[in-house]
Amino acid sequence: MGDKTAVLRKILSLNIKKHRERQGLTQEKLGETAGISANMINDIEGCRTWISDKTLVNLAEALKVDYYRLFLEEIQTDPDKEKTAIKDLTQDLLKIRKDLETSFDTALKTINAEQ
Repeated sequence: MGDKTAVLRKILSLNIKKHRERQGLTQEKLGETAGISANMINDIEGCRTWISDKTLVNLAEALKVDYYRLFLEEIQTDPDKEKTAIKDLTQDLLKIRKDLETSFDTALKTINAEQ
C-alpha cells in the first residue's frame, strides 16, 4: 500500500507544480490564492506532505483545473517519435493532395473531351 500512496503523492505534486508553472505562478502566489502558505506548497510539490480534501479543492480552484486532473498521470512522449510521426503525416498528406489534383485534372480532361 505504501508504494501506491507514494506514486499518488508524486503524481499530485508533479501536477500541481506543472499547472502552477504553466500559469506563471510562484509558490507564494499560488499559496496566497489557495489560502495556504508558500511553505505548504513547497512541501506538497516536494512530496513531503499530503493534503486535505479542502486544500485539494482550493488548489484546484486556484490553478483553474478540475481537481481530479491533479491525480492523472501524464503520459510521457518521445520528441523524436513525434517529429518522425509529423514528418510521415506531412508526406502522406502531400501525396494525397497530389493524387487528388491528378484525379481532378483527369476528370476535367474527360469532361472536356466529351463536350
